[in-house]
Amino acid sequence: MALATRTDGRPSLTRTLWRSTIGKKTVMAVSGLIMLGYLVAHMLGNLKIFFGPSEFNGYAHWLRTMGEPVLHYAWALWLVRVVLVAAVVLHGVCAYQLSRRDLAARPSRYVHRRARTSYATRTMRWGGVILGLFIVWHLLDLTTGTVHPGFQPGHPYQNVLETFSTWYGNTIYLVAMAALGLHIRHGFWSAAQTLGVGNATRERLLKTAANTLALVLTAGFVAVPVAVMTGVVS
Repeated sequence: MALATRTDGRPSLTRTLWRSTIGKKTVMAVSGLIMLGYLVAHMLGNLKIFFGPSEFNGYAHWLRTMGEPVLHYAWALWLVRVVLVAAVVLHGVCAYQLSRRDLAARPSRYVHRRARTSYATRTMRWGGVILGLFIVWHLLDLTTGTVHPGFQPGHPYQNVLETFSTWYGNTIYLVAMAALGLHIRHGFWSAAQTLGVGNATRERLLKTAANTLALVLTAGFVAVPVAVMTGVVS
């Protein structure tokens, strides 16, 4: 990634921040919060499936017409996609670089065992990989229809039903949502600490908020495939 250099040959502030650990953690925190905001909106949109095909398909159509007439058809949606892709790439790059930096700082095991960390903390890296792979599959399944036999453009309600009528579609989605819940639980707390929100008096409140947010988002996303599997949505 090309970053600016000052005319006197010294690295710019942007480059200095990017190279620093705190700078990378800040980028991870901000990009993570951008994705979190999208996930909340996406979950609420998904829940419209409980109001029937007309409501759900109408919502999908609105996503492509929002911003009109100021913006052309689907321009606003593409702007959202560009921002999300940038957030995902920056988040992933920083996570990888910080992971490599952490491994390089302690090439050998500690003599004394460290205190056990939470399950979410210990699975953050693998969770990120799972979510990255899921995003690719999810786009190929319900956006482009590349891996979706019988995909019908312009009929998102039917496409969702078909995806969650298969064992592999449900398995992939449920595993990814479990990883998402753990990722949000730890990531929200880490972002708050990085951005200086957390302190001794707010620690319990922030942890509660992280747990609640992770639980609500996981339950909201999982509700759709479960409803299809049980016949509540058909």
